[in-house]
Amino acid sequence: MNATAETGVLEGDYDYIIVGAGTAGCVLANRLSENPKNRILLLEAGGSDNYHWVNIPVGYLFCIGNPRTDWMMKTESEPGLNGRALVYPRGKVLGGCTSVNGMIYMRGQAADYDHWRQLGNPGWSWEDVLPYFLKSEDHHGGDSTHHRSGGEWKVARQRVSWEILRAFQEAAAEFDIMPRADFNDGNNEGSGFFEVNQKKGVRWNTAKGFLRPALGRPNLRVLTGARTDRLQFDGRRVTGVKFHRLGQSYVATARGEVLLAAGAINSPKLLELSGIGRGELLRRHGIDVIHDSPGIGENLQDHLQIRTVYRVSNARTLNTLANSWFGKAAMAMEYALFRSGPLSMAPSQFGMFTKSDPALATPDLEYHVQPLSTDRLGDPLHPFPAITVSVCNLRPDSIGTCHIIGPDPDRQPAIRPNYLATEADRAVALRAVQQVRQIMTAQTLLKYRPAEILPGPQVSADSDLLHAIGNIATTIFHPVGTCRMGSDPAAVVGPDLRLQGLDGIRVVDASIMPRIVSGNTAAPVIMIAEKAADMIRRGNA
Repeated sequence: MNATAETGVLEGDYDYIIVGAGTAGCVLANRLSENPKNRILLLEAGGSDNYHWVNIPVGYLFCIGNPRTDWMMKTESEPGLNGRALVYPRGKVLGGCTSVNGMIYMRGQAADYDHWRQLGNPGWSWEDVLPYFLKSEDHHGGDSTHHRSGGEWKVARQRVSWEILRAFQEAAAEFDIMPRADFNDGNNEGSGFFEVNQKKGVRWNTAKGFLRPALGRPNLRVLTGARTDRLQFDGRRVTGVKFHRLGQSYVATARGEVLLAAGAINSPKLLELSGIGRGELLRRHGIDVIHDSPGIGENLQDHLQIRTVYRVSNARTLNTLANSWFGKAAMAMEYALFRSGPLSMAPSQFGMFTKSDPALATPDLEYHVQPLSTDRLGDPLHPFPAITVSVCNLRPDSIGTCHIIGPDPDRQPAIRPNYLATEADRAVALRAVQQVRQIMTAQTLLKYRPAEILPGPQVSADSDLLHAIGNIATTIFHPVGTCRMGSDPAAVVGPDLRLQGLDGIRVVDASIMPRIVSGNTAAPVIMIAEKAADMIRRGNA
């Protein structure tokens, strides 16, 4: 540990202290430690990612809800979901959410980043950020205009196929939703099979891609099981962190900057525990106000997916395989021998981006279609063949919050996504389910005799359908925005990701997004970390 027992102070100063070895933190640790003059301390509250369920792609089922790998969070009761509280998985392990997520490689739309620029964030347009997506990519297709090979972040084709999913793609084409070769060239409209962050059928996380290659550098120190409790200050400057590990408290100091990369839930939590946030909220919990920044914990955005389920006939699905001992043995053997088959699959194999309203400029709906079904996420698979057609609103109007409920670092914050709070979001939800129902009437699907199970064909009136949506919709695990980036006084960080009003600290994770991207969030967070590392190394704002 190299700490003095009397003071609990780590020996020596660091140039940069990174809080959180998750999606962004591992990237920062790699890039900043490339300069041998930098001394880097990386603190991770979770443990090692050397766990078999992290490596096996289908193991996400055993990582979510597992205290070894998941923070075990829940939302508050959500009015838009008929009072339900949702399980809210967050990675508590090296690699963070890239160790437990769906492995989908998705950048979003060019218009997302151009909108960030228009919101007062110069340097964050699609043209600006594309080089940072490319920098770390190792794409199975090699070098091209929109892709690159040889980087740290592996992007692969999936190693399993399902006839029923190809039939769904043909069905969508009957309604002018056409196949698309690449979801990541800035325009993701169309249908196709997701590319995934895997290497030869094994999950690829940021710990493998970025952290492990840097571990041999003498200027990088990584501590797991080290929970950061609060920031340290000298006037208006953040000078380090206080953390505890193995029952002992320590203080580590940074000559340069503290880089907060704890994610959209834990980053605002740490700031508020440290006295940075809305003054009234902090005083109510007995916390001295260091810096009044009312935007912290606000602007929470997430993708809510509506899980429709259809029973099918004459089709092979995971339900039938997983519910027989022979099927389980066959899947295990295929994975053991070839690293392929159902155990290698991402939670969603087939995707689609389309519009809820043809008048829209870009798609606002994302589909995740799966050859499996359950009543609820985490429940056993149905004993009959079925598929799940999930659809989410990519650009929700409903905005939530995430705030501490007391000064105890062991307590999770109150997470209130505020799903379906606006009339616009409710209208999109209705149109989404209606669109799914339309696609399921396609001629291509007739031989599979699809029969709606959820929400159920008897649910037709808008009021009844909205209630049913409230019962079956769930998070797709994409919280962002709680430390919003902007040039206005109400923004938490500026376009340089420095926390406005304080020195010595930047926030580098999904919390800085001013608006949620139109797709999955892991790749954009890696891009954010790459760009942040470049700004830090250049020393520019």
